Amino acid sequence: MLLTAFTVACILLVIMTFLCLYRAYVGPTVADRVISINVISTKAIVIMVLVSIIFHKEYFLDIALVYSLIAFLATIAVAKYLQRGVLE
Repeated sequence: MLLTAFTVACILLVIMTFLCLYRAYVGPTVADRVISINVISTKAIVIMVLVSIIFHKEYFLDIALVYSLIAFLATIAVAKYLQRGVLE
């Protein structure tokens, strides 16, 4: 029962990820695109954690942790670039 709920949650997250991808493509401003890509990376992390639970593979948690750290650093770099116009 719980695995079915996790599987349904993964499917719904994938659908919502495609909606965020559409917003990243169409977004009228750069801020909309940056936020939607940040949301996509967050959804990808949650999907990796759910896949780790569904298939009982602990190494997906390590991958999700590394990916979340990289996504955080990328978000900080993009925010700094948007604010100052240069990455120093």
